[in-house]
Amino acid sequence: MTQATFRARAQCEALDRNDTLQGFRDRFALPENIIYLDGNSLGALPKATPARIARLVEQEWGGDLIRSWNIHGWANLQQRVGEKIGRLIGARPGETLVADSTSVNLFKLLATAVQLRPERRIILSEASNFPTDLYIAEGLAGFVGRGHQLRALPTDAIEAAIDDDVAVVMLTHVNYRTGRMWDMARITARAHAAGALMLWDLAHSAGAVPLDLAASGVDLAVGCGYKYLNGGPGAPAFLFIAAHLQNLVSPPLSGWFGHENPFAFEPTYRPAPGIACAAVGTPPVISLAALEVGVDLMLAADAHEIRRKSLAQTRMFIDLAGQHLGPYGFTLVSPLEDAQRGSQVCLAHQAAWPIMQALIARGVIGDVRAPDILRFGFAPLYLRYVDVWDAIMQLEHVMQSGAWKEARYQAKAQVT
Repeated sequence: MTQATFRARAQCEALDRNDTLQGFRDRFALPENIIYLDGNSLGALPKATPARIARLVEQEWGGDLIRSWNIHGWANLQQRVGEKIGRLIGARPGETLVADSTSVNLFKLLATAVQLRPERRIILSEASNFPTDLYIAEGLAGFVGRGHQLRALPTDAIEAAIDDDVAVVMLTHVNYRTGRMWDMARITARAHAAGALMLWDLAHSAGAVPLDLAASGVDLAVGCGYKYLNGGPGAPAFLFIAAHLQNLVSPPLSGWFGHENPFAFEPTYRPAPGIACAAVGTPPVISLAALEVGVDLMLAADAHEIRRKSLAQTRMFIDLAGQHLGPYGFTLVSPLEDAQRGSQVCLAHQAAWPIMQALIARGVIGDVRAPDILRFGFAPLYLRYVDVWDAIMQLEHVMQSGAWKEARYQAKAQVT
């Protein structure tokens, strides 16, 4: 851990007074006496969301009923919100669509990738990738049944393994367990040099770090709407397909909303042109409306200011952890280098679960990833510098007092 540079809460208070993003905190419905360090798992509720949902339910659904598909543009929500997310991730117009879940979108894009590289059989990923990414890749390889296989390797072995057997390299831009961030442009170029396609999972980076998929030459990408985009639990996901790859292969899931004319009700499938063919079933309108509120809020902020504050807060957390937690057996697993760290800090401890439960009982909410990772996510639009200070002080108190050893904190919950 790094040498501590913050030694008084007053330093944090001064940073908050001068914070260019401080006004955004008031646009979220945050519970009193809670320090929320789990926005990398579920974003906080924007204050505008309940009113938007109420209006949709009461006026659009309740009043205008099925006419709302036309009157209120429900039929175009996937494309409209997709275009907005495209602006957040540096996509060109017409390359991003909101649809389905991250897992379903991964299946669709991996299937597209292996179609585009029919002579290759390897899906390459890192062994520490988020499990659903690996599960989907395994399932697809078995489903295709032409000798395809997932090759999941240690992180430091990935680049050397990108060869002419690899159809697609599938990586999560910011690792969910460590917060380590790949150099997107460099790895994408490495994949292309070997003739492979590049698929990025942006679940832990969209809305947290500046992205420029177009400039990085990215082929395919997926991401979720419920983390830093603040779209609510189970919010729809999004997918990105570079324009030059669209319409080269048939969609692997050919649903009616991906048809060129869904309401012609033709018995055979004709894919819609462009990104629209990646849609499948009827879109979840209420969830899409909630997501749009969160995305609009992110678009109102400067992405580079978000990143600047995120780095300042994660550095502060690491500094304070080094100063206050040294005697208690924590190990920093997130990178020290700013360029390699997303918007989270992860600490390892053999008693991660009970320690986090004791911390949550004191109003500091993070989460745990088995077997030993305590995760702390930093959402700069609503997280203050004093929250970072207070979180470390509470964690130090949990360890000093031995509160985490209490029986009530030992029992595991279904969701960690």
